[in-house]
Amino acid sequence: MEYVPYIVIAFFLFLILQRALPTKGVRQLSTTELKKELKNKDKQFIDVRTPGEFNGNHIKGFTNIPLHQLSQKGDQELSKEKEVIVICQSGMRSQQASRKLKKMGFTKVANVKGGMSAWH
Repeated sequence: MEYVPYIVIAFFLFLILQRALPTKGVRQLSTTELKKELKNKDKQFIDVRTPGEFNGNHIKGFTNIPLHQLSQKGDQELSKEKEVIVICQSGMRSQQASRKLKKMGFTKVANVKGGMSAWH
């Protein structure tokens, strides 16, 4: 019984690390690499921030699908044949979105590291 607090702490650390670590099979893009990708018409560019954040500042060519709507709209608005490049403000929500897209059956997914905060 004296080990229970340590097990609980270890479990919570595992959950935190699991959210922070890159998802297996998701390509990690820098904003410099993103600039080169933006010209490619065979890619889909998704911004998972809120509509307010998106309307305040966004990259031309990105479509706004807020993270909480991705499960419903993803299958309707995105092709599983094309790579999906995902961005948010800091890279955390886009990481969650990338994980969600992989679970939905998308095989080609990329996450923009640092998000809009790293965009120049």
